[in-house]
Amino acid sequence: MNHKNKYTLSVGIAVVVANMIGTGVFTSLGYQVGSLPSGFAILFLWALGGVVALCGAFTYAEIAASLKKSGGEYYYLGQLYHPAVGFSAGWISLLVGFAGAISAVAIAIGEYAHELLGIPVKMIAIAAIAVVTGIHWFGVKAGGLAQNILTTLKLLLILVFCIAPFFIPAGSFSEITFWPKSSDAGLVFSSGFAVSLVYVVYAYSGWNAAAYIAGNLENQEKNLPRSLILGTLVVVTSYILLNATFLHVANFHELEGKNDIGNVVAFKLFGPAVGAVFAALFSTALLSTLSAMTIAGPRVLEAMGDDYPRLKQFSATNRFDMPYIALLVQGGWAVFLVLVSDFKQIIQYITVSLSVFALLTVAGIVIVRKRYPVSSYRMPLYPLVPVFFIAVTLWMIYFEFTKNPLVVLYSGGTIVSGLLVYMWVSKKR
Repeated sequence: MNHKNKYTLSVGIAVVVANMIGTGVFTSLGYQVGSLPSGFAILFLWALGGVVALCGAFTYAEIAASLKKSGGEYYYLGQLYHPAVGFSAGWISLLVGFAGAISAVAIAIGEYAHELLGIPVKMIAIAAIAVVTGIHWFGVKAGGLAQNILTTLKLLLILVFCIAPFFIPAGSFSEITFWPKSSDAGLVFSSGFAVSLVYVVYAYSGWNAAAYIAGNLENQEKNLPRSLILGTLVVVTSYILLNATFLHVANFHELEGKNDIGNVVAFKLFGPAVGAVFAALFSTALLSTLSAMTIAGPRVLEAMGDDYPRLKQFSATNRFDMPYIALLVQGGWAVFLVLVSDFKQIIQYITVSLSVFALLTVAGIVIVRKRYPVSSYRMPLYPLVPVFFIAVTLWMIYFEFTKNPLVVLYSGGTIVSGLLVYMWVSKKR
């Protein structure tokens, strides 16, 4: 790939921001307020998730700077542990991390747009997948331009939401306070807090997105760490401000169990007419997340096709240098998941499945430091940064297993299926 066909730093940051800011922050608050009826506890939850994401980003930045190749966990785990572990990570990325997340984003787009269009949610979701897949068929230039435009729109929408309450009379706003209370300590250390962290981790998932296109970035040794860290910092700040705005405008009862949190707040802030316009804007902004995942996902399949002859068709590129078969397979699987998936369960499934491999990758920093004593980037506060990430992730998975054991078992079953496929593709002809 020549210099003209590589993504710039701004696209790298946009991919991280767009992968992260999506369905999670606009939907998951509805699943948190029931078990955490405290403004302070909820903002602390989102701040903790941000610290975990930053710890992951710092660690991945060092690993990526040392290994210097696209593919994300598929390549990293294959190099650090065993090709079977890496292949399972790629398998999870295909079935869950990208296609699964694309389906969840598409369903959220459908739910937001349904308020305005009245078209069935799943029809809108499938149309969104088809449109974005079609855009990225035309390669890096078209896809990168669309990504930057959609991500800018999303950030502007968040900015408007965060400042709008200052210009609207506060008589009908909620009475939620963000100051800590004596009961908040019990909430922070409760199982409900740990399970709620599942939705926050899902919302922050994507902090590692630039690692999937490392080989497609200009000046990757400098731009990859910058993309990961700067993109994550932008999102942490946006999430805390946005959730504070949501809680300031709407009360717990109005938010509980709702998927379209943005619509609830927009209709209360601006009324039905302007609220409907914001429903359309939210749908368009979420296309940014769908687009970012569509950029990153096929690169994993492309890397797998380069390594395994039985999957070589996935590394085939069209005249726009896009792995088009991988792109179509990802889009097709995402459409299937839209037709059969339940939104809440798929979020839990995605979070647990991806957290397992993120944990293994972060733990692999010990191996990286032994094998690559010289690197263009070193994280601060080593080893506290990876240790904190691992500890919080294990805590979250443990409590998720105690509350929803089937979700963890489904994730384990998907990993096992990946190992079985690896046994087939790794056999010599």
